Amino acid sequence: MEYQEIFTEILKKMDDYKDSGSPASYIPELRDVDPSKFGVHLITNTNENYSIGDSEEKFSIQSISKVLSLVMAYKLEDEDLWKRVGVEPSGTPFNSLVQLEYDQGIPRNPFINAGALVVCDVLVEHLENPKEEFLNFVRSLSGNSALEYCSRIAESEKSTGYRNASLINLMKDLGNIRNDIDTVLDFYFNLCSIEMTCSELARTFLFLASYGKDPITNEKFLSSSKSKRINAVMQLCGFYDEAGEFSFKVGLPGKSGVGGGIVAILPNQYSIAVWSPRLNKKGNSSKGMKFLELFTSETESSIF
Repeated sequence: MEYQEIFTEILKKMDDYKDSGSPASYIPELRDVDPSKFGVHLITNTNENYSIGDSEEKFSIQSISKVLSLVMAYKLEDEDLWKRVGVEPSGTPFNSLVQLEYDQGIPRNPFINAGALVVCDVLVEHLENPKEEFLNFVRSLSGNSALEYCSRIAESEKSTGYRNASLINLMKDLGNIRNDIDTVLDFYFNLCSIEMTCSELARTFLFLASYGKDPITNEKFLSSSKSKRINAVMQLCGFYDEAGEFSFKVGLPGKSGVGGGIVAILPNQYSIAVWSPRLNKKGNSSKGMKFLELFTSETESSIF
């Protein structure tokens, strides 16, 4: 398929698209990102690469990293993981305290903030050096040994992370956090701080488009059964309180982040990453979602 031509045609169609959102304002280091940036990169299971726009500029992947921490935790805990975190869409904002208290400290899914904090707690419990081991895992997935945490962004998030501190304290009180709160929070803020380009992000998620095995290196990162379930959670819960809208319009498993990134996969075919910093009211890249809607319609490629 001529993906390069399709990218160009879609952007022409979007010439009159009015992106009324704005970058995430509650994290100081994300607030001042150039809102006009836009990049796309697609990599196929046969290692063909297509890109347009600012696809080689790094941005903060934020909550997209929660998929990768979930993969690590699922490998370590197997099905016991789901006793501490659910797999249902939240139906409320990603940082809701009300829902968490109602559910007695068991987060609805691993991608809302409370769920990701539980996943971090699992990794802190199992790993001797969680930050180092997680970063090495992401490097192995991306094929880029130079990837790093961004201390500037991590510190920026810590400075305004009062709601996350409230979530983890509530879960600690309800018995669903087992380790030191400050250690878990520090790990959480760092994993959200990782910066990637669209090309690096698409490459990192390619294993989920091939049932847990990197189709380029043939390295097996996850069983096909677990890969299926990770993709299912992305489909159901990957876009905060807008997962149904993304499934309805785009039709791919994916995950967004408040840095403006979106990654999505089509099993057996490709991984695609889009970056546009302006967010809609639900915290997702508005232009990124529109591009992917047009892309899957034009290519007739979705899981449905």
